[in-house]
Amino acid sequence: MSPTPSGPPSTASPHEERLLIDGELRSAAGSATFEVLNPADGAVLGKVADAGREDMLDAIAAARRAFEETDWAVDRQFRKRALTQLLDALVEEKDELREELIAEVGAPRMLTHGAQLEEPLRKFRWHIDHIDRFEWVRRLDDAVNRFTNEPSERWVVKEPIGVVAAITPWNFPFGLLLVKLAGALATGNTVVAKPAPETPWNATRIGRLIVERTDIPAGVVNVVPTRNLDTAELLLTDPRVDMVSFTGSTATGQRILELAAPTFKRTMLELGGKSASIILDDADLTQAIPQALGALAHSGQGCALPTRLLVHRKVYDQVVAGLTQAFPQVPWGEPQDRGTLAGPIISARQRDRVADYIHIGREEGARLAVGGGVPDRAGFWVEPTLFVDVDNDSTIAQEEIFGPVLTVTPFDTDEEAIRLANASRYGLAGYVASASTERALRIARAVRAGSFMINGGSFSGGDAPFGGYKASGIGREGGREGFEIYTETKTIGSALSLPLS
Repeated sequence: MSPTPSGPPSTASPHEERLLIDGELRSAAGSATFEVLNPADGAVLGKVADAGREDMLDAIAAARRAFEETDWAVDRQFRKRALTQLLDALVEEKDELREELIAEVGAPRMLTHGAQLEEPLRKFRWHIDHIDRFEWVRRLDDAVNRFTNEPSERWVVKEPIGVVAAITPWNFPFGLLLVKLAGALATGNTVVAKPAPETPWNATRIGRLIVERTDIPAGVVNVVPTRNLDTAELLLTDPRVDMVSFTGSTATGQRILELAAPTFKRTMLELGGKSASIILDDADLTQAIPQALGALAHSGQGCALPTRLLVHRKVYDQVVAGLTQAFPQVPWGEPQDRGTLAGPIISARQRDRVADYIHIGREEGARLAVGGGVPDRAGFWVEPTLFVDVDNDSTIAQEEIFGPVLTVTPFDTDEEAIRLANASRYGLAGYVASASTERALRIARAVRAGSFMINGGSFSGGDAPFGGYKASGIGREGGREGFEIYTETKTIGSALSLPLS
Protein backbone atom coordinates (compact mmCIF):
# COMPACT_ATOMS: atom_id res chain seq x y z
CA MET A 1 0.00 0.00 0.00
CA SER A 2 1.38 3.43 -0.92
CA PRO A 3 -0.08 6.91 -1.21
CA THR A 4 -1.45 7.89 -4.59
CA PRO A 5 1.06 10.09 -6.43
CA SER A 6 -1.34 11.61 -8.96
CA GLY A 7 -2.60 15.16 -8.98
CA PRO A 8 -0.99 18.57 -9.39
CA PRO A 9 1.76 19.66 -7.00
CA SER A 10 0.68 21.64 -3.95
CA THR A 11 1.05 25.37 -4.50
CA ALA A 12 0.14 27.88 -1.84
CA SER A 13 -1.53 31.12 -2.82
CA PRO A 14 0.34 34.33 -1.93
CA HIS A 15 0.50 34.25 1.80
CA GLU A 16 0.78 36.83 4.58
CA GLU A 17 4.06 36.66 6.49
CA ARG A 18 3.49 39.53 8.90
CA LEU A 19 2.09 39.78 12.41
CA LEU A 20 -0.98 41.87 13.13
CA ILE A 21 -0.47 44.01 16.22
CA ASP A 22 -2.49 47.10 17.10
CA GLY A 23 -3.89 47.49 13.61
CA GLU A 24 -0.50 47.24 11.90
CA LEU A 25 0.89 44.44 9.76
CA ARG A 26 4.51 44.23 10.82
CA SER A 27 7.57 42.04 11.02
CA ALA A 28 8.59 40.50 14.31
CA ALA A 29 10.98 42.43 16.50
CA GLY A 30 14.44 41.55 15.24
CA SER A 31 12.86 40.35 11.96
CA ALA A 32 12.78 36.73 13.18
CA THR A 33 10.96 34.24 10.93
CA PHE A 34 10.37 30.52 10.69
CA GLU A 35 9.62 28.22 7.78
CA VAL A 36 6.29 26.72 6.83
CA LEU A 37 6.52 23.20 5.38
CA ASN A 38 4.29 21.26 3.01
CA PRO A 39 3.55 18.01 4.88
CA ALA A 40 2.82 16.21 1.60
CA ASP A 41 6.43 16.49 0.38
CA GLY A 42 8.39 18.15 3.19
CA ALA A 43 9.28 21.13 0.99
CA VAL A 44 9.55 24.66 2.34
CA LEU A 45 6.50 26.61 1.25
CA GLY A 46 7.64 29.94 2.65
CA LYS A 47 8.05 31.72 5.95
CA VAL A 48 6.17 33.71 8.55
CA ALA A 49 7.13 36.21 11.24
CA ASP A 50 8.21 34.60 14.51
CA ALA A 51 6.86 36.73 17.36
CA GLY A 52 9.06 37.29 20.38
CA ARG A 53 8.43 38.53 23.88
CA GLU A 54 8.26 42.18 22.84
CA ASP A 55 5.74 41.42 20.11
CA MET A 56 3.48 39.40 22.40
CA LEU A 57 3.49 42.07 25.10
CA ASP A 58 2.65 44.69 22.47
CA ALA A 59 -0.24 42.56 21.26
CA ILE A 60 -1.62 42.08 24.77
CA ALA A 61 -1.32 45.80 25.48
CA ALA A 62 -3.09 46.64 22.22
CA ALA A 63 -5.94 44.26 22.98
CA ARG A 64 -6.34 45.68 26.47
CA ARG A 65 -6.34 49.22 25.16
CA ALA A 66 -8.86 48.44 22.43
CA PHE A 67 -11.19 46.82 24.93
CA GLU A 68 -11.09 49.75 27.31
CA GLU A 69 -10.87 52.71 24.92
CA THR A 70 -12.94 51.84 21.83
CA ASP A 71 -16.66 51.26 21.37
CA TRP A 72 -16.13 47.65 20.36
CA ALA A 73 -17.33 46.22 23.68
CA VAL A 74 -20.55 48.25 23.79
CA ASP A 75 -21.68 48.86 20.19
CA ARG A 76 -23.32 45.64 19.03
CA GLN A 77 -24.45 46.91 15.64
CA PHE A 78 -20.97 48.19 14.87
CA ARG A 79 -19.60 44.76 15.72
CA LYS A 80 -22.15 43.09 13.49
CA ARG A 81 -21.26 45.32 10.55
CA ALA A 82 -17.51 44.90 10.98
CA LEU A 83 -17.72 41.12 11.36
CA THR A 84 -19.91 40.94 8.25
CA GLN A 85 -17.16 42.80 6.41
CA LEU A 86 -14.65 40.19 7.55
CA LEU A 87 -16.89 37.33 6.50
CA ASP A 88 -17.43 38.89 3.07
CA ALA A 89 -13.67 39.31 2.65
CA LEU A 90 -13.03 35.69 3.61
CA VAL A 91 -15.66 34.48 1.15
CA GLU A 92 -14.07 36.55 -1.62
CA GLU A 93 -10.69 34.92 -0.95
CA LYS A 94 -12.16 31.47 -0.31
CA ASP A 95 -10.48 29.85 -3.32
CA GLU A 96 -7.05 31.17 -2.33
CA LEU A 97 -7.64 30.15 1.26
CA ARG A 98 -8.63 26.65 0.13
CA GLU A 99 -5.33 26.16 -1.71
CA GLU A 100 -3.42 27.58 1.25
CA LEU A 101 -5.05 25.11 3.65
CA ILE A 102 -4.32 22.18 1.36
CA ALA A 103 -0.69 23.27 1.18
CA GLU A 104 0.13 24.14 4.79
CA VAL A 105 -2.19 21.70 6.57
CA GLY A 106 -2.07 18.81 4.10
CA ALA A 107 -5.87 18.93 4.29
CA PRO A 108 -7.53 16.75 1.67
CA ARG A 109 -9.36 18.91 -0.84
CA MET A 110 -12.68 17.19 -0.08
CA LEU A 111 -12.46 18.30 3.57
CA THR A 112 -12.10 21.95 2.54
CA HIS A 113 -15.68 21.65 1.27
CA GLY A 114 -16.66 20.73 4.81
CA ALA A 115 -14.96 21.10 8.19
CA GLN A 116 -11.75 22.73 6.96
CA LEU A 117 -13.31 25.75 5.22
CA GLU A 118 -16.95 25.85 4.14
CA GLU A 119 -18.51 24.85 7.47
CA PRO A 120 -16.48 27.40 9.49
CA LEU A 121 -17.69 30.19 7.22
CA ARG A 122 -21.31 29.13 7.80
CA LYS A 123 -20.70 28.99 11.56
CA PHE A 124 -19.21 32.48 11.48
CA ARG A 125 -22.39 33.75 9.84
CA TRP A 126 -24.49 32.13 12.59
CA HIS A 127 -22.51 33.99 15.26
CA ILE A 128 -22.98 37.30 13.46
CA ASP A 129 -26.73 36.73 13.25
CA HIS A 130 -26.84 35.66 16.90
CA ILE A 131 -25.76 39.14 17.99
CA ASP A 132 -29.36 40.24 17.45
CA ARG A 133 -30.89 37.09 18.95
CA PHE A 134 -28.85 36.81 22.13
CA GLU A 135 -30.51 37.84 25.41
CA TRP A 136 -28.07 40.58 26.42
CA VAL A 137 -30.45 41.93 29.10
CA ARG A 138 -33.03 40.02 31.17
CA ARG A 139 -35.58 41.61 33.51
CA LEU A 140 -36.27 39.74 36.74
CA ASP A 141 -39.33 40.22 38.89
CA ASP A 142 -39.11 43.32 41.05
CA ALA A 143 -37.90 42.97 44.61
CA VAL A 144 -38.62 45.04 47.71
CA ASN A 145 -35.79 46.85 49.46
CA ARG A 146 -35.84 45.41 52.98
CA PHE A 147 -34.67 48.68 54.52
CA THR A 148 -36.91 51.19 52.69
CA ASN A 149 -39.75 48.88 51.71
CA GLU A 150 -39.55 50.46 48.23
CA PRO A 151 -39.65 48.39 45.03
CA SER A 152 -36.43 47.66 43.16
CA GLU A 153 -36.02 46.74 39.54
CA ARG A 154 -33.73 43.78 38.94
CA TRP A 155 -31.81 43.11 35.77
CA VAL A 156 -29.32 40.54 34.51
CA VAL A 157 -26.85 41.99 32.02
CA LYS A 158 -24.39 40.09 29.81
CA GLU A 159 -21.07 41.83 29.19
CA PRO A 160 -17.85 40.86 27.40
CA ILE A 161 -15.09 39.34 29.51
CA GLY A 162 -12.23 41.44 28.16
CA VAL A 163 -9.09 40.23 26.42
CA VAL A 164 -9.28 36.67 25.05
CA ALA A 165 -6.24 34.59 24.11
CA ALA A 166 -7.27 32.33 21.22
CA ILE A 167 -4.79 29.45 20.90
CA THR A 168 -5.38 27.03 18.03
CA PRO A 169 -3.92 23.71 16.81
CA TRP A 170 -2.71 22.61 13.39
CA ASN A 171 -5.29 20.00 12.39
CA PHE A 172 -8.30 22.23 11.58
CA PRO A 173 -6.63 25.61 12.09
CA PHE A 174 -8.90 27.91 10.12
CA GLY A 175 -12.16 26.49 11.44
CA LEU A 176 -11.01 26.45 15.03
CA LEU A 177 -9.64 29.98 14.91
CA LEU A 178 -12.71 31.29 13.14
CA VAL A 179 -15.15 29.86 15.72
CA LYS A 180 -13.07 31.40 18.53
CA LEU A 181 -12.98 34.76 16.79
CA ALA A 182 -16.70 34.51 16.10
CA GLY A 183 -17.66 33.89 19.71
CA ALA A 184 -15.17 36.27 21.28
CA LEU A 185 -15.66 39.19 18.87
CA ALA A 186 -19.44 38.93 18.52
CA THR A 187 -19.74 39.30 22.30
CA GLY A 188 -17.48 42.37 22.40
CA ASN A 189 -14.15 40.98 23.50
CA THR A 190 -10.76 41.71 22.00
CA VAL A 191 -8.43 38.93 20.92
CA VAL A 192 -4.81 37.89 20.75
CA ALA A 193 -4.65 34.90 18.39
CA LYS A 194 -1.73 32.48 18.59
CA PRO A 195 -1.93 29.93 15.75
CA ALA A 196 0.03 26.69 15.69
CA PRO A 197 3.48 27.24 14.19
CA GLU A 198 2.90 24.40 11.70
CA THR A 199 -0.09 26.20 10.14
CA PRO A 200 0.12 29.99 10.60
CA TRP A 201 -0.89 31.38 7.22
CA ASN A 202 -4.66 31.02 7.52
CA ALA A 203 -4.44 33.16 10.68
CA THR A 204 -2.14 35.79 9.18
CA ARG A 205 -4.45 35.98 6.15
CA ILE A 206 -7.33 36.79 8.50
CA GLY A 207 -5.10 39.48 10.03
CA ARG A 208 -4.42 41.06 6.65
CA LEU A 209 -8.09 41.04 5.71
CA ILE A 210 -9.03 42.71 8.99
CA VAL A 211 -6.65 45.57 8.20
CA GLU A 212 -7.49 45.90 4.53
CA ARG A 213 -11.19 45.15 4.39
CA THR A 214 -12.89 45.89 7.71
CA ASP A 215 -13.62 48.67 10.18
CA ILE A 216 -12.51 46.54 13.13
CA PRO A 217 -10.57 48.99 15.35
CA ALA A 218 -6.84 48.68 15.85
CA GLY A 219 -6.01 46.25 18.63
CA VAL A 220 -9.33 44.40 18.63
CA VAL A 221 -7.67 41.47 16.85
CA ASN A 222 -3.97 40.69 17.05
CA VAL A 223 -2.33 37.72 15.30
CA VAL A 224 1.00 36.55 16.70
CA PRO A 225 2.45 33.24 15.46
CA THR A 226 5.46 32.09 17.44
CA ARG A 227 7.59 28.99 17.86
CA ASN A 228 8.78 30.09 21.29
CA LEU A 229 6.94 28.44 24.19
CA ASP A 230 7.92 31.12 26.71
CA THR A 231 6.54 33.79 24.39
CA ALA A 232 3.28 31.91 23.93
CA GLU A 233 2.88 31.35 27.66
CA LEU A 234 2.80 35.09 28.29
CA LEU A 235 -0.84 34.78 27.23
CA LEU A 236 -1.40 32.46 30.17
CA THR A 237 0.34 34.51 32.84
CA ASP A 238 -0.23 38.16 31.91
CA PRO A 239 -2.98 39.62 34.13
CA ARG A 240 -4.22 41.78 31.25
CA VAL A 241 -5.55 38.64 29.55
CA ASP A 242 -8.96 37.70 30.98
CA MET A 243 -9.70 34.43 29.19
CA VAL A 244 -7.92 31.63 27.37
CA SER A 245 -9.79 29.78 24.63
CA PHE A 246 -7.70 26.77 23.64
CA THR A 247 -8.09 23.77 21.38
CA GLY A 248 -5.39 21.11 21.49
CA SER A 249 -3.96 18.29 23.53
CA THR A 250 -5.11 17.38 27.02
CA ALA A 251 -1.53 17.69 28.32
CA THR A 252 -1.32 21.28 27.08
CA GLY A 253 -4.76 21.96 28.55
CA GLN A 254 -3.46 20.89 31.95
CA ARG A 255 -0.52 23.24 31.55
CA ILE A 256 -2.87 26.09 30.68
CA LEU A 257 -4.93 25.50 33.81
CA GLU A 258 -1.80 25.58 35.97
CA LEU A 259 -0.45 28.82 34.49
CA ALA A 260 -3.81 30.58 34.25
CA ALA A 261 -4.88 29.80 37.81
CA PRO A 262 -2.96 32.56 39.65
CA THR A 263 -4.76 35.26 37.64
CA PHE A 264 -8.13 33.44 37.66
CA LYS A 265 -8.51 33.50 33.90
CA ARG A 266 -11.67 32.05 32.42
CA THR A 267 -10.75 28.97 30.39
CA MET A 268 -12.49 27.28 27.47
CA LEU A 269 -10.61 24.07 26.73
CA GLU A 270 -11.50 21.76 23.84
CA LEU A 271 -9.06 18.90 24.32
CA GLY A 272 -8.32 15.35 23.21
CA GLY A 273 -10.55 12.42 22.49
CA LYS A 274 -10.61 8.68 21.99
CA SER A 275 -14.14 8.44 20.74
CA ALA A 276 -15.90 5.07 20.71
CA SER A 277 -18.05 3.97 17.80
CA ILE A 278 -20.42 1.12 18.70
CA ILE A 279 -21.82 -1.32 16.16
CA LEU A 280 -24.72 -3.32 17.58
CA ASP A 281 -25.76 -6.73 16.30
CA ASP A 282 -28.82 -5.31 14.52
CA ALA A 283 -26.88 -2.62 12.63
CA ASP A 284 -26.96 -2.31 8.85
CA LEU A 285 -23.36 -3.31 8.13
CA THR A 286 -23.51 -1.97 4.58
CA GLN A 287 -23.70 1.46 6.21
CA ALA A 288 -21.84 0.87 9.48
CA ILE A 289 -18.61 -0.43 7.91
CA PRO A 290 -18.15 2.50 5.49
CA GLN A 291 -18.98 4.91 8.30
CA ALA A 292 -16.22 3.36 10.41
CA LEU A 293 -13.74 4.49 7.77
CA GLY A 294 -14.42 8.03 8.94
CA ALA A 295 -11.70 7.39 11.51
CA LEU A 296 -9.23 7.86 8.66
CA ALA A 297 -10.45 11.29 7.56
CA HIS A 298 -7.55 13.76 7.49
CA SER A 299 -5.37 10.75 8.39
CA GLY A 300 -7.02 10.50 11.80
CA GLN A 301 -5.90 13.99 12.78
CA GLY A 302 -9.15 14.97 14.44
CA CYS A 303 -10.03 14.86 18.13
CA ALA A 304 -13.64 13.68 17.65
CA LEU A 305 -13.01 10.99 15.03
CA PRO A 306 -14.33 7.47 15.83
CA THR A 307 -10.91 5.87 16.30
CA ARG A 308 -12.07 3.18 18.78
CA LEU A 309 -14.54 0.74 17.24
CA LEU A 310 -16.57 -1.52 19.54
CA VAL A 311 -18.41 -4.34 17.72
CA HIS A 312 -21.01 -6.81 18.96
CA ARG A 313 -19.53 -10.29 18.89
CA LYS A 314 -22.40 -11.63 16.77
CA VAL A 315 -21.28 -9.45 13.84
CA TYR A 316 -17.63 -9.05 14.83
CA ASP A 317 -16.16 -11.39 12.21
CA GLN A 318 -18.25 -9.79 9.48
CA VAL A 319 -17.16 -6.31 10.45
CA VAL A 320 -13.49 -7.27 10.70
CA ALA A 321 -13.65 -8.96 7.30
CA GLY A 322 -15.37 -5.93 5.79
CA LEU A 323 -12.87 -3.49 7.25
CA THR A 324 -9.93 -5.65 6.19
CA GLN A 325 -11.25 -5.53 2.65
CA ALA A 326 -12.14 -1.82 2.75
CA PHE A 327 -8.97 -0.39 4.30
CA PRO A 328 -6.72 -0.99 1.26
CA GLN A 329 -9.32 0.77 -0.90
CA VAL A 330 -9.34 3.98 1.19
CA PRO A 331 -8.30 6.89 -1.06
CA TRP A 332 -5.19 8.29 0.57
CA GLY A 333 -2.27 10.28 -0.71
CA GLU A 334 -1.93 13.62 -2.49
CA PRO A 335 -4.26 16.07 -0.70
CA GLN A 336 -4.85 18.00 -3.92
CA ASP A 337 -6.74 15.03 -5.39
CA ARG A 338 -10.49 15.50 -5.11
CA GLY A 339 -11.12 11.93 -3.95
CA THR A 340 -8.47 11.78 -1.21
CA LEU A 341 -9.78 11.08 2.30
CA ALA A 342 -6.48 10.65 4.14
CA GLY A 343 -3.56 12.91 3.33
CA PRO A 344 -0.18 13.34 5.01
CA ILE A 345 0.67 13.61 8.68
CA ILE A 346 1.42 17.20 9.66
CA SER A 347 5.12 16.79 10.54
CA ALA A 348 7.98 14.35 10.90
CA ARG A 349 7.61 14.50 14.66
CA GLN A 350 3.94 13.54 14.53
CA ARG A 351 4.59 10.84 11.94
CA ASP A 352 7.18 9.26 14.22
CA ARG A 353 4.78 9.49 17.17
CA VAL A 354 2.11 7.60 15.23
CA ALA A 355 4.66 5.00 14.14
CA ASP A 356 5.66 4.50 17.77
CA TYR A 357 2.03 3.79 18.73
CA ILE A 358 1.76 1.23 15.93
CA HIS A 359 4.85 -0.49 17.32
CA ILE A 360 3.35 -0.43 20.82
CA GLY A 361 0.11 -1.93 19.54
CA ARG A 362 1.96 -4.86 18.01
CA GLU A 363 4.08 -5.33 21.13
CA GLU A 364 0.99 -5.39 23.36
CA GLY A 365 -0.62 -8.18 21.34
CA ALA A 366 -3.19 -6.50 19.11
CA ARG A 367 -3.48 -8.11 15.67
CA LEU A 368 -2.33 -5.85 12.85
CA ALA A 369 -4.81 -6.60 10.06
CA VAL A 370 -3.91 -3.88 7.55
CA GLY A 371 -1.20 -1.27 7.10
CA GLY A 372 1.18 -0.16 9.80
CA GLY A 373 3.93 1.00 7.47
CA VAL A 374 5.72 4.33 7.01
CA PRO A 375 6.27 4.85 3.27
CA ASP A 376 9.77 5.76 2.12
CA ARG A 377 8.90 8.92 0.24
CA ALA A 378 9.11 12.68 0.61
CA GLY A 379 6.74 14.19 3.13
CA PHE A 380 5.21 12.73 6.26
CA TRP A 381 3.10 9.62 5.75
CA VAL A 382 1.68 6.67 7.66
CA GLU A 383 -0.38 3.93 6.02
CA PRO A 384 -4.02 3.58 7.08
CA THR A 385 -3.72 1.01 9.86
CA LEU A 386 -6.26 -1.45 11.24
CA PHE A 387 -5.76 -3.24 14.56
CA VAL A 388 -8.29 -5.93 15.56
CA ASP A 389 -8.79 -8.03 18.70
CA VAL A 390 -7.69 -5.01 20.71
CA ASP A 391 -7.88 -5.02 24.50
CA ASN A 392 -9.82 -1.93 25.56
CA ASP A 393 -7.28 -1.32 28.34
CA SER A 394 -4.31 -1.36 25.94
CA THR A 395 -2.29 1.72 25.08
CA ILE A 396 -3.59 2.09 21.55
CA ALA A 397 -7.20 1.87 22.77
CA GLN A 398 -6.71 4.39 25.57
CA GLU A 399 -4.32 7.05 24.25
CA GLU A 400 -4.99 9.56 21.51
CA ILE A 401 -2.81 8.57 18.56
CA PHE A 402 -3.86 11.34 16.16
CA GLY A 403 -3.03 9.28 13.12
CA PRO A 404 -4.75 6.92 10.65
CA VAL A 405 -5.15 4.09 13.15
CA LEU A 406 -8.43 2.31 13.96
CA THR A 407 -8.71 -0.21 16.80
CA VAL A 408 -11.47 -2.84 16.92
CA THR A 409 -12.70 -4.51 20.14
CA PRO A 410 -15.55 -7.03 20.57
CA PHE A 411 -18.34 -6.89 23.17
CA ASP A 412 -21.27 -9.16 24.09
CA THR A 413 -24.02 -6.91 25.48
CA ASP A 414 -25.22 -3.34 25.27
CA GLU A 415 -24.21 -2.85 28.89
CA GLU A 416 -20.69 -4.00 28.14
CA ALA A 417 -20.51 -1.65 25.15
CA ILE A 418 -21.47 1.27 27.36
CA ARG A 419 -18.92 0.24 29.98
CA LEU A 420 -16.14 -0.06 27.41
CA ALA A 421 -17.04 3.25 25.80
CA ASN A 422 -16.94 5.00 29.17
CA ALA A 423 -13.71 3.26 30.24
CA SER A 424 -11.65 6.17 28.96
CA ARG A 425 -10.25 9.36 30.38
CA TYR A 426 -11.81 11.16 27.42
CA GLY A 427 -15.40 12.04 26.63
CA LEU A 428 -15.52 14.11 23.47
CA ALA A 429 -17.75 12.24 21.02
CA GLY A 430 -19.54 8.94 20.53
CA TYR A 431 -21.18 6.97 17.75
CA VAL A 432 -23.62 4.06 17.52
CA ALA A 433 -25.10 2.00 14.67
CA SER A 434 -28.36 0.16 15.32
CA ALA A 435 -31.72 -0.56 13.73
CA SER A 436 -33.40 0.06 17.10
CA THR A 437 -34.19 3.64 18.05
CA GLU A 438 -34.64 2.57 21.67
CA ARG A 439 -31.25 0.81 21.93
CA ALA A 440 -29.40 3.57 20.07
CA LEU A 441 -30.88 6.34 22.20
CA ARG A 442 -30.20 4.45 25.42
CA ILE A 443 -26.53 4.12 24.46
CA ALA A 444 -26.33 7.75 23.31
CA ARG A 445 -27.65 8.91 26.69
CA ALA A 446 -25.45 6.54 28.71
CA VAL A 447 -22.10 7.25 27.07
CA ARG A 448 -20.31 10.15 28.77
CA ALA A 449 -19.50 12.29 25.76
CA GLY A 450 -20.18 15.85 24.68
CA SER A 451 -21.62 14.90 21.31
CA PHE A 452 -23.13 11.75 19.90
CA MET A 453 -24.05 10.51 16.42
CA ILE A 454 -26.59 7.78 15.66
CA ASN A 455 -26.41 5.85 12.37
CA GLY A 456 -24.21 8.45 10.75
CA GLY A 457 -26.30 11.42 11.85
CA SER A 458 -24.51 14.77 12.19
CA PHE A 459 -24.85 17.39 14.93
CA SER A 460 -22.59 19.95 13.26
CA GLY A 461 -23.65 23.57 12.79
CA GLY A 462 -23.05 27.04 14.13
CA ASP A 463 -25.97 26.58 16.52
CA ALA A 464 -24.54 23.33 17.96
CA PRO A 465 -22.33 23.49 21.06
CA PHE A 466 -19.23 21.30 20.86
CA GLY A 467 -16.95 20.14 23.68
CA GLY A 468 -16.28 17.25 25.97
CA TYR A 469 -16.66 15.54 29.30
CA LYS A 470 -13.76 14.53 31.57
CA ALA A 471 -10.29 15.09 30.10
CA SER A 472 -11.79 16.21 26.80
CA GLY A 473 -12.23 19.72 28.08
CA ILE A 474 -14.09 22.48 29.85
CA GLY A 475 -16.90 24.49 28.30
CA ARG A 476 -18.43 24.46 24.84
CA GLU A 477 -17.58 26.10 21.55
CA GLY A 478 -20.32 27.19 19.18
CA GLY A 479 -24.06 27.45 19.71
CA ARG A 480 -25.78 29.43 22.44
CA GLU A 481 -23.55 27.89 25.10
CA GLY A 482 -20.40 28.71 23.17
CA PHE A 483 -21.58 32.26 22.59
CA GLU A 484 -22.41 32.86 26.23
CA ILE A 485 -19.09 31.45 27.47
CA TYR A 486 -17.39 34.62 26.22
CA THR A 487 -19.56 36.81 28.48
CA GLU A 488 -19.64 37.84 32.11
CA THR A 489 -22.93 38.10 34.03
CA LYS A 490 -23.83 41.19 36.04
CA THR A 491 -26.96 41.52 38.19
CA ILE A 492 -28.30 45.04 38.82
CA GLY A 493 -30.87 46.14 41.37
CA SER A 494 -32.14 49.71 41.13
CA ALA A 495 -34.62 51.95 42.86
CA LEU A 496 -34.73 53.94 39.62
CA SER A 497 -36.36 52.82 36.40
CA LEU A 498 -33.53 51.78 34.06
CA PRO A 499 -33.58 52.17 30.24
CA LEU A 500 -31.92 48.82 29.61
CA SER A 501 -32.33 46.89 26.35
